Amino acid sequence: MQLTKEAKKELFKKHGGSETNTGSAEGQIALFTKRIEHLTEHLKSNKKDHATESSLLDLVGKRKQLLNYLKNNDIARYRAIISELGLRK
Repeated sequence: MQLTKEAKKELFKKHGGSETNTGSAEGQIALFTKRIEHLTEHLKSNKKDHATESSLLDLVGKRKQLLNYLKNNDIARYRAIISELGLRK
């Protein structure tokens, strides 16, 4: 699944502050979360797709690193993104 340009712009506008702020931690976490949700749905119907499973684990690790960065540097932003995305932490 490729997110369309418009969907990405909307995602970054909502979580990153503006459409062009694609490097913000919140925007990246939101993008990773969308991709993780899609890959999880894919793996429910394709249980033996090990390449996708490894990609999913990579994305989860990247998201976790960004969340740890936010937690250590700005706890308010961390709590905000956790509540916005509904992540369990």
